[in-house]
Amino acid sequence: MTAELRSAVVRSAPLRELAPETLYAILRLRQDVFVVEQEAAYPDIDGRELEPDAVLMWVEEAGTVVATVRVLHEPGRVVRIGRVATAAAARGAGHAATLMRAALDATTGPVVLDAQAQLEGWYGRFGFRVSGEPFAEDGIPHLPMRLER
Repeated sequence: MTAELRSAVVRSAPLRELAPETLYAILRLRQDVFVVEQEAAYPDIDGRELEPDAVLMWVEEAGTVVATVRVLHEPGRVVRIGRVATAAAARGAGHAATLMRAALDATTGPVVLDAQAQLEGWYGRFGFRVSGEPFAEDGIPHLPMRLER
């Protein structure tokens, strides 16, 4: 899938269809945001991208990956969105919101995610509501959230 966003392009593909350079750029972005910037050493490459129905989505600007999101499928026809990340230099341009809308448009049924607590309101604007008890992941407060549709 490809869609235009101002000067940016939204793309999505399962892992097996990604060019190695694109996969590298997506994983590098996630590492830069989650591991380096947020100082959370955790196993980002967890094998879930290898699932047959997993899809990676990203925004490219001038050929550079500037934002990404991962879409997984859980038991019971539930979609899981995660690994939402935007490069520091590209924040504020609406790329993450565009990816969230694209992910929601491309899927059906309930959607779950684990939001960093400070982003509860941001996810709330898409209709997500807190669906469980707060928890800490790598020292960062998180909230389980769910969107019924």
